[in-house]
Amino acid sequence: MVDITHKNTTLRTAIAQATVKVSKPETIDAIKNNTVPKGHVFAMSKAAGLLGVKRTPDILPDCHPLPIEFTGVEYEIDGLNIHIIFTVKTIYKTGVEVEAMHGASVVALNMYDMLKPIDKGIEIHAIKLLKKKGGKSDYKNRFKKDLTAAVIVCSDSISAGQKEDKAGKAIIEKLKSCEVKISEYVIIPDEVDAIQSKLKMYHENNIDLVIYTGGTGLSARDVTPEALLPILDRRIPGIEEAIRSYGQQRMPFAMLSRSIAGTIGSTLVLALPGSTNGAKESMDAIFPSVLHSYGVLAGARHD
Repeated sequence: MVDITHKNTTLRTAIAQATVKVSKPETIDAIKNNTVPKGHVFAMSKAAGLLGVKRTPDILPDCHPLPIEFTGVEYEIDGLNIHIIFTVKTIYKTGVEVEAMHGASVVALNMYDMLKPIDKGIEIHAIKLLKKKGGKSDYKNRFKKDLTAAVIVCSDSISAGQKEDKAGKAIIEKLKSCEVKISEYVIIPDEVDAIQSKLKMYHENNIDLVIYTGGTGLSARDVTPEALLPILDRRIPGIEEAIRSYGQQRMPFAMLSRSIAGTIGSTLVLALPGSTNGAKESMDAIFPSVLHSYGVLAGARHD
């Protein structure tokens, strides 16, 4: 199965359709009047669909087992066509499109099975996805374009050439995938004056996003939060909470990170862990959703 451990849990919805076409009006009458020998067609087929959607990962090998939070089945009769509208919802890391289409197909097959004694000309048509929402594609085009970012690595050892930077490069890779332009990438020592001067310069140059990596731990030289907090106009606790919550689900020491997020004017400032995994997971936790902030910050810039 595809690795989804990096994804965030969100509300996901999918609506699928299948169409059962009968060959004579008498079949429709039998369904409406509940005179089909095998029983109540709509009720029994709905029950079959509910069971079917729960068994999707048992049948399709690449489908992840996931919690089904809601399943709804509706029927629309249009002449000799019976349209099955199948809705599935979950709060999880991946979508439920296949589950919805599988459920609709099981409903259709059960209807076929129940109706075949009285109608030999039944056909199943158009099993398809009608709508889905909740995944990253819903938000892909909602963010401000042409954003610029500066990435600053805070590390005594890396600035001295004793270690290679990997965290900053992981951040840059994520930014590029979100179509954010990298204006500068720089490595500096863990010095308060250097950290502050960089932020002031980027703010004056109207850089949209400034990301620091490193210096958010508990050692005496970890001073990035202390350097940034006096300069920030406002903190954004929700971003900080999202980063730590995401990290804590993957590594128990994430609670020790002092990552911060805030704004100076209309520039968004993030201070992330200096470890490669910590930086990468922090970016996965909040991107691209954090780019929604620029809708508000753009307004602030014009005030």
